Amino acid sequence: MTNFTTSQKLYMSLVKRPIGFLGALVALVLLSPIFLATIVVLFFANKGAGVFFTQYRPGKNEKIFKVLKFKTMTDERDSEGNLLPDMDRLTPIGKFVRSTSIDELPQLINILKGDMAFIGPRPLLVKYLPLYSEEQRRRHDVLPGMSGWAQVNGRNNISWIKKFEYDVYYVDHIGAAMDIKVFFTTIKKVLIRVDINQKSSEVATMETFNGYN
Repeated sequence: MTNFTTSQKLYMSLVKRPIGFLGALVALVLLSPIFLATIVVLFFANKGAGVFFTQYRPGKNEKIFKVLKFKTMTDERDSEGNLLPDMDRLTPIGKFVRSTSIDELPQLINILKGDMAFIGPRPLLVKYLPLYSEEQRRRHDVLPGMSGWAQVNGRNNISWIKKFEYDVYYVDHIGAAMDIKVFFTTIKKVLIRVDINQKSSEVATMETFNGYN
């Protein structure tokens, strides 16, 4: 458990959460044309696989919630009924939606609900919870975010161990200065479209965490 300073506690409760709520509300209104257009385009591009991707993830204090994203892959399978590799199911439209981070927009709804914040450690899979060390588990002492310190320092192209080090560093240094730095660095990363996929051509997402990597 992280021992936050009084100023960090006040920032999280009186500044970060209210600004996050208002920011998400304004963003949803301003970006609604993009939001609606993406729904229409993915409806056809995903070949019947649906438009939204939902999955249970652990949030602050490991409370489970349902994260929302735009779905960027089809559900195409091989002759034996197994899903095809990620890169075979990632459509050109899906690749664009992912590279521009438009797939993250539905998480604005998670922010409104209080499940997430704009900035914080990314919410990962529930099955990883038993694999964390006590130090790594501290990433759940704050709300998860749409972007975070690990995302602007490599995202899917760094190891899990390094990712968790960045997450814990963020928790220890949470504050206005840190969040502003991550926010503007995220905008820069989105504009130049870096660190979206792993360098491997076989997968479009981060490899599975096994407790060691």
